[in-house]
Amino acid sequence: MRKQIAAANWKMNLTFQQGEKLLDDVLAAKIRLSPDQLAIFAVPFPYLLMTRSEVAEETNYEVSAQNCYHKKSGAFTGEVSAEMLHSIAVNYCVIGHSERREYFNETNAMLADKVNLCLENEIIPIFCCGEPLNIREAGTQNDYVAVQLKESLFHLPADKVKDIIIAYEPIWAIGTGKTATTAQAQEMHAHLRSVLAAQYGSQTAGQISILYGGSVKANNAKELFSSPDVDGGLVGGASLVASEFIEIIRSLKS
Repeated sequence: MRKQIAAANWKMNLTFQQGEKLLDDVLAAKIRLSPDQLAIFAVPFPYLLMTRSEVAEETNYEVSAQNCYHKKSGAFTGEVSAEMLHSIAVNYCVIGHSERREYFNETNAMLADKVNLCLENEIIPIFCCGEPLNIREAGTQNDYVAVQLKESLFHLPADKVKDIIIAYEPIWAIGTGKTATTAQAQEMHAHLRSVLAAQYGSQTAGQISILYGGSVKANNAKELFSSPDVDGGLVGGASLVASEFIEIIRSLKS
């Protein structure tokens, strides 16, 4: 069975003390995850060591960075490399979130470099893809997301790509309160898996976890996650509320 994953993306929110309390509250629920389930906390850079320490004794609870730079090292003041993340035992990194693409002009080619550097440093990328509203309204979303996969991932061999986590984000549903219907989410996830299968074969495609990332909340998580090709969620705002994220973790398929 593919990994079923609840990934929290805190974005640029919470003080250190607030983040520590949020983690304490979520972990206090003592949710036992099966071998096929993961809870991942993608936290701001200053909180990575604290979060790693918080989850160190937990089974299948992990920490993720929200980004890394697309160069190995050098005179890039303020940036953080994949090698740095590896050196503090961070095993996951969000790559290509729609906000990074939109506000920081990250290209598919740049994201391919980030993916390569993560894999070289034994970090699993959580690779984000998804379409803006104008693309959805034009009905060209399938081609749009296929290009994102092809230009950032398809240079990889099957034994590398199978370990990557993909997060589908309908950009028009992030932070807007709008959510793709369960049918829309399943349709796109199935399409993404078919694109992967065409390149790598159905066996490899069937091993890749594809998360939904668009206004996932406690009251819609179970329905979304029940879809056969939806393997959990990349959760923004609801991950900042302990009671919400606890219920989202509990909504994972078992």
